[in-house]
Amino acid sequence: MIVFRYLSREVLVTLSAVSAVLLVIIMSGRFIKYLAQAAQGVLDPGVLFLIMGYRIPGFLQLILPLGLFLGFLLAYGRLYLDSEMTVLSATGVSQQRLTVYSMAPALIVALLVGWLSLGLAPQGVASVARILNEQDALTELDTLVPGRFQSLRDGSRVTYSQELSPDRSELRGVFMSEKRFSTDGSSERGITVLVAESGRQEIQEDGSRYLILENGYRYDGEPGEADYRAIQYDTYGVLLPKPEVAIEASEREAAPTRELFGSDDPRMQAELQWRLSLPLLVFIVTLLAVPLSKVNPRQGRFLKLLPAIFLYMAYLGLLIAARGALDKGRLPPALGLWWVHGIFLAIGLLLLYWERLSLWWASRRAPVSEVAHG
Repeated sequence: MIVFRYLSREVLVTLSAVSAVLLVIIMSGRFIKYLAQAAQGVLDPGVLFLIMGYRIPGFLQLILPLGLFLGFLLAYGRLYLDSEMTVLSATGVSQQRLTVYSMAPALIVALLVGWLSLGLAPQGVASVARILNEQDALTELDTLVPGRFQSLRDGSRVTYSQELSPDRSELRGVFMSEKRFSTDGSSERGITVLVAESGRQEIQEDGSRYLILENGYRYDGEPGEADYRAIQYDTYGVLLPKPEVAIEASEREAAPTRELFGSDDPRMQAELQWRLSLPLLVFIVTLLAVPLSKVNPRQGRFLKLLPAIFLYMAYLGLLIAARGALDKGRLPPALGLWWVHGIFLAIGLLLLYWERLSLWWASRRAPVSEVAHG
């Protein structure tokens, strides 16, 4: 039990460190994307951290298997480098027994990944889709920040307001710049600039929203030309377009797992098998990692790290490719993703028993060589 606890602690500590680093890297890239949308006024800045929180289960379900795989390679590699594995082997801890010990932390990770992939991740995807749909219903005025020039997603309009009432119904010191295009939208025909002392939002019976500007000027012309037209107005109405928020989640990704069982839709079958594959992936990569972590102290602990990562990438890449084929109906559901797991399970068993197979093959060839020399 002392050896078991020691090995488990080494693996879980390394797993936690590697997974934390990978999670920060992935979340940083996604957060920058959402932050850019918030800066454009497409997203409300107040929902950024809420979206990221709902996305964490989806990130972790893919990060944890890779973190466990690297955890075994780094932790056991250090033990081989420090000759601790040699001492354990001398006391009767064979590689097969080491694999049995390794299945305990793998079981913990597999249960966590199963909980994420079958429960939390679909709920998170559904929550993110709901938030983005709510943001899609917002107008330019709903996401306006006082004192900041705000560009719409397509860059056709820039809006500025010096002051904004708490209920976002009244504006002061309004500036709007909008590009004008030809009727077919193929060419630019100049620019329109609107300035006003104040403005208010008005909702029509059909649900469309207008920004009613008061006491201002409208300027029409071509940048760089001197033939601008200036119009003074008392009241001017501007239609507020709805910003388009990219919906990253499909309906099947947000569907509860219980709804996927019994479905004849190939897309739903592909999603179900993908969710079930992630916990299974944990056990198979553990079987791969234990023999791959064995290194010669003279060669260093990172000698097999790069080939091992390539093997893991091949495993995950084949799973994704098989998922796409199953999604399009090119693979029967009975075959699905299971053949990929079968291939890498066989590779793991081959690596685990490679030394025994080599000794057996050498013993089979020895009598033949003696007869030939005799």
